[in-house]
Amino acid sequence: MIVVTGRMVQSVRRFLEPAELNEPVICYQGAVVADADGTWLRHEPIPLELAKEALAALKDEGYDPNVYIDDELYVSDLTQAARDYADFQHLKIHEVGDTLEWLSAPPTKLVAVGDPQALDGVEVRMKEQFAERLYISKSLPYFLEFAQAGVTKGAGLDFLSEHMGFTKARTVAFGDGENDVELVGWPDYGVAVENAHDRVKAVASWICPPASEEGVAQVIEALLDSKR
Repeated sequence: MIVVTGRMVQSVRRFLEPAELNEPVICYQGAVVADADGTWLRHEPIPLELAKEALAALKDEGYDPNVYIDDELYVSDLTQAARDYADFQHLKIHEVGDTLEWLSAPPTKLVAVGDPQALDGVEVRMKEQFAERLYISKSLPYFLEFAQAGVTKGAGLDFLSEHMGFTKARTVAFGDGENDVELVGWPDYGVAVENAHDRVKAVASWICPPASEEGVAQVIEALLDSKR
């Protein structure tokens, strides 16, 4: 089983190790693929000048986004929102002053945190401004994420499938959030949970019961039973 997530490597490993899941992981929306020993097999950061342009644009919108470099989280100020985000992901947070002035290396991603409806408008405007230059998508309703153009969970699977030798025909992918569109669309059989974003449902081969009913587990158990 391959975990594909928008989370940082250190964050997802913290949850996988107790379950003894030691396969490579796809993190940061596909910008990073990391082996079980922590080695980064793929890293597609945002070019420095483009990242600064995006930071400036978000600051003009009233947001001071999280900045991720070398699997660490940096913020301008240790606000309550930053604390809540770090606590949610069980992360250490680094306060560095103005991130726009501080930034000197290409970040893996940027994340604006805020009201879901307000971020909907920001998402539209940022996509207009940066067009094909950045990948922009929501992971959760209150997280708007920015990554290098071409970075998606599907692109991460493309890389890992060549590295490990699996095929689209023998892969089943599950997703629910807007940032799972390319993930669910990548294999021959993609599954969206019932409570998934409409864009994910549109590319799915099948809709399974919602997370509250453990729909993903139901599908996996049915697939395993069919092989017995």
